[in-house]
Amino acid sequence: MKKLIGVLTLCLTTVISGCSHSEIKESSDWQSLFDGKTLNGWKQINGSATYEVIDGAIVGTSVKNSRNSFLVTEATYSDFIMEFEAKVDSPLNSGVQFRSLSKADHMNGRVHGYQLEIDPSKRAWTGGIYDEARLGWIYPLSTNPKGRAAYQADQWNKFRIEAIGDSIRTYVNGVPTANLIDNTTAAGFFGLQVHDIGNDMSKLGKKVRWKNLRIKTTNLEQDRWDSANSIDEINYIPNMLTKRQKADGWKLLWDGKTTKGWKGAKIDTFPTKGWEINDGVLSVLSSGGGEARNGGDIITLEEFSDFELEVDFKITKGANSGIKYFVDPNLLKGKGSAIGLEFQILDDVNHKDAKKGTAGNRTIGSLYDLITAGNLTEPERDKKRFNGIGNWNRARIVVKSGDVQHWLNGVQTVEYNRHSQIFGALVAYSKYAKWPNFGRWEKGPILLQDHGDLVHFRTIKIKPTSEVKGK
Repeated sequence: MKKLIGVLTLCLTTVISGCSHSEIKESSDWQSLFDGKTLNGWKQINGSATYEVIDGAIVGTSVKNSRNSFLVTEATYSDFIMEFEAKVDSPLNSGVQFRSLSKADHMNGRVHGYQLEIDPSKRAWTGGIYDEARLGWIYPLSTNPKGRAAYQADQWNKFRIEAIGDSIRTYVNGVPTANLIDNTTAAGFFGLQVHDIGNDMSKLGKKVRWKNLRIKTTNLEQDRWDSANSIDEINYIPNMLTKRQKADGWKLLWDGKTTKGWKGAKIDTFPTKGWEINDGVLSVLSSGGGEARNGGDIITLEEFSDFELEVDFKITKGANSGIKYFVDPNLLKGKGSAIGLEFQILDDVNHKDAKKGTAGNRTIGSLYDLITAGNLTEPERDKKRFNGIGNWNRARIVVKSGDVQHWLNGVQTVEYNRHSQIFGALVAYSKYAKWPNFGRWEKGPILLQDHGDLVHFRTIKIKPTSEVKGK
């Protein structure tokens, strides 16, 4: 009781800055991952960066002509809370792997799995979660400004990872940075990364230092921090909503099993051909590239105005498809796809449509035939973040009071207002000019396009928001 009173008194006397997490939790079941003197319990795999112990810290140094290097634990771990301190010489990039693996059948033993990123760039995604040698970024800090500000460049920083079941949370200097729900890997080793430097000699000889690495594997629920609930929760478990998502108003547009809630865009029932449901995946089948000539487009029975929509998709080589919104299925009764605003899904490299339109406005992530997709999130990168053919990608569309955003894999690609003069001018010079008030209709269904190519969909979910009349 005296200890509790003392902690509460300390918190009250520091109310302006807030009581730190470390002041309100401590238990005796922590175990050290590093003895401060040797690299016992660790081994180096993959690259050839050097690792040594200096002044009670593990020090990794970048070298030329090396791929990513990892010093990994010999033991593997499943559920845990892990803490460490790290200091990275800018501009070197680094990270700490967890629940990670190295298998001969995966890229010849390349380390792969979750990584807590240490990112000194202007992007400032330190504390985000990168899926090393698999999908890439799965929890960028695109929507977490406080998290982006938590890291102190070229200083010692404190990090915390909580991996409990499907829930993965990270913190930098006590600030929540990631709140991920995922079940891709349940257990694996920890790994200290020295990133390859390519041809950038400004990073040669730069050092990463780690110290005070410790872990606990018991009493996890009672000792986890709850402040991660203050940031976005990103869920990658297919066709499932978390308790928080349900409370926030999300709902599945597709149940992962049946055609309930959907019908053909130009018929009253779900198509009897051209679409397939198998093992939690909804697929539009190949028919030689013809637009809406096999099963045809499908639309939701429900219509939407303001909303947030997320759809996971996987394309095959040369594929073309799209996600449409504010659709009017009654405008075009003949051949072709139903009319509406479109988040373009395309193999930009192997499909000829990428070179049509104007300035790339038919490429993946674009507002089809109107606004070209770019990278509006990362200040030092122009290239979009496409996970590649045969991998799952996530499209996100946000509509609020006329303002619309497209996102691809956590990176914003498009922004516009559908009631603005600029949007009207774009429509006037596009293929949609003949449709009165195109893109400005009050509401409409969500559409998945049949463009004659094999494309897979899953985890189709929406959060309708309060309807606001157009400007």
